Amino acid sequence: MRKLSLLLIVLLTIAISYKTSAQIITKYGDNVSTLDGIMKAYYDVVTVKKGGKVYFERDSLLHWPEARVGAVNISKNGKPKLSYISLKEFHRLSDAMLEKDGFDEHEISRKTEKFGAIYHVWSTYESRNEPGGPIIERGINSIELFNDGTRFWILGWFYDGERKDNPIPAEYLH
Repeated sequence: MRKLSLLLIVLLTIAISYKTSAQIITKYGDNVSTLDGIMKAYYDVVTVKKGGKVYFERDSLLHWPEARVGAVNISKNGKPKLSYISLKEFHRLSDAMLEKDGFDEHEISRKTEKFGAIYHVWSTYESRNEPGGPIIERGINSIELFNDGTRFWILGWFYDGERKDNPIPAEYLH
C-alpha cells in the first residue's frame, strides 16, 4: 500500500509538472503560454516586409474573441481623441498601408502589473518601415491580458504615438 501511495504521488507530481511546463503554440508558431511569448507575437504579427502580407487570422489567435483596440489621434482642433474599434476593423484600416510601405515595430521597454489572472503591460515601442531604417514613430501600447491558467489572451490594447499618418482615419475618432 505504501509503494502504491508513493507511486501515485510521483505520478501526480509528474502530471502537475507537465501541465505547468506545457507550452501552447498557435498554428503560426506563436508561444502564447508565456507573457514574453505573447508579447513577442504581439509585435511580430504587425511586422511585415514591404509588399508582404499581414495575417488577421494570426493576430486573432492572440486575442480574446471580440477584443477591442484603439489609438489616440489629434483632432483638427488639436485635442486628443480616442478611436475604439474591433481588431478586425483595425486590420481592415491598417493592413494595406503596412503592406505597401513595410512595417517593423519592436518593443524597447516594458512595465507589467499583475493581479490574479489579469495583467496590464505598458510597452513602449519604436517603428520603422524596414529593419534598421529610420524611426518613423515612437510610442506606448497599453495592453490588457488574461491568463486562463494555460495561456495568455490579449483582451484589448490602445496606443499613443508620434506618427502623423496614423492608419486609423479621423472619422473613427470618438
